[in-house]
Amino acid sequence: MIRRLFPHPGLSAMLVVVWMLLVNAFSFGALFLALVFGVLVPLYISRFWPDQPKVRFGRALIGYVGIVLFDIVIANFHVAGIILARRNRDLRAQWLVIPLALRSPEAITTLAATISLTPGTVSSDISSCGRFLLVHALDVADPEAEVARMKRRYEGRLLKVFT
Repeated sequence: MIRRLFPHPGLSAMLVVVWMLLVNAFSFGALFLALVFGVLVPLYISRFWPDQPKVRFGRALIGYVGIVLFDIVIANFHVAGIILARRNRDLRAQWLVIPLALRSPEAITTLAATISLTPGTVSSDISSCGRFLLVHALDVADPEAEVARMKRRYEGRLLKVFT
């Protein structure tokens, strides 16, 4: 019964939270509307999204979110230093090719979004075969070390989150 009403409980919760943040004021009407959207939108889209990813909502996810937030803050300072201290011609922009151990489309999308959110990376794309993530980075001294760092910090944790 619960599974039929909430086919994607994580999406339902996220919709409620995002709606309340967008409203930017607490009222019972806004909360009611958020709950209606949190129930109806996943019900409507569930037929387009039949395979639900298996996500561990626990330590692995909390650790992943924590490390991503920490990296975003540190990367902002790093990018600010690059912008203020270096000339454009001194930047070492590179395309990084990251081989993927992840196979779930949701996990790959989460990895790409995480890397794109982190300042210092300009864009990301998936290769046509789906086995590599292509990332354009603003300033990279050692491409192999940077790829290893992304795999260790992000992909390794995502492998534990998406079972």
